[in-house]
Amino acid sequence: LSAITGLPAGVGGKVLQVVQGTTVAALSSTSTSYADTNLTANITPSASSSKILIHVEQNLSLVNDSDDRVGGALRVLRDSTVVYGGDQPFEVFLENNSGVATQNIIPINRLFLDSPNSTSQLTYKTQGRIYQSGNAVTYNGSSVEGIIILMEIAG
Repeated sequence: LSAITGLPAGVGGKVLQVVQGTTVAALSSTSTSYADTNLTANITPSASSSKILIHVEQNLSLVNDSDDRVGGALRVLRDSTVVYGGDQPFEVFLENNSGVATQNIIPINRLFLDSPNSTSQLTYKTQGRIYQSGNAVTYNGSSVEGIIILMEIAG
């Protein structure tokens, strides 16, 4: 018997490369428009059939100074294309029924498999927004590190 040195043709799933990006730079916003959260990483796939497994860990601080409801959203982009999340501006929504101001810090985890069909350098990043005017959102607040990990998976 001879040694197996690789996967047979047509069998994918092998991790070809791993890239990580981190940030502690906070984004604070009261806008209902999406804005970059300062978390980004670049990867150049070695084959157009490769998939990119994206793992994001980022904290989100939601503040509402006037009532008991607050919400926000986080989405992942490949270059300028949204590839995950952001479907609803209230993906993270809290209600405490106290009728007073709220502040909540929540860890957000996202895991997604993207099929970019490219061998060019790709930039993945996160963007966030607040649900409604009068609220505030902070990503990477209190110097808590945000992490994005990109894994190229053989197709």
